[in-house]
Amino acid sequence: MENRLNSLLALDWNAEQYGSAIIQDIKWLPGGEPVASAAASFGIHLADLDAARHSSSQLINRRYQWRGYGEQHRLESHPQRVTLAASGEGRLFGTVSLTIDSAAGIQADAVFKEEIDACRRDGARVCEVTKLAIDPVPHSKLALASLFHILFLYARKVHHCSDAFVEVNPRHRRYYQDMLGFEQVADSRYNPRVDATAYLLRVSLEHMERQIAALGGRGHEGGERSLYPYFFGPAEEAGITARLLALR
Repeated sequence: MENRLNSLLALDWNAEQYGSAIIQDIKWLPGGEPVASAAASFGIHLADLDAARHSSSQLINRRYQWRGYGEQHRLESHPQRVTLAASGEGRLFGTVSLTIDSAAGIQADAVFKEEIDACRRDGARVCEVTKLAIDPVPHSKLALASLFHILFLYARKVHHCSDAFVEVNPRHRRYYQDMLGFEQVADSRYNPRVDATAYLLRVSLEHMERQIAALGGRGHEGGERSLYPYFFGPAEEAGITARLLALR
């Protein structure tokens, strides 16, 4: 995917609305696919302001209510959590959060503590992916891959985590397994937080690192069904990592 990015860094792009910019001008369409609008692009921001968290919360509640998961979800400032927001053409269309394990634990401990504790006892430094919400957009693989790659860099390069957990509704389980390599840790259980059943999935960040190194930046030419070909290439990853470390 040549020239996927017009600019890696943008220190003040929409900062008041969406938070500190991490990367801007990600071209919507990878490889040689037809381009509907040459100017169409999107960016990823760190939702580190109240207004940015509020915008992400609104998106989460809109998407979760549609699926019957409630509409009272709210993102609060938390020292162990980062929230990313994807925006383009004047609107926020995607968000996802990452919580780093601490003495307070992670959200999934409420239902799956025994399984997560077993991982901790084995020496893992764990983190948790939560609050993924995305509006329908063209080429959603590229948008999701961009969010997950930056989330991976936060977990692996900034916080040195080894394993990531996620609680998912049964209808989404296969997507995480097929597209990102998550593995099922426990059978589905009732999760009162969303009034629905959920599976606990886990992925090794070392596995993700290998997949990104092998496939990142190849786009539709990668011949893979997973999201990894739509992750950034090595040079882009290095620039984004430097930006994340500077934002600490």
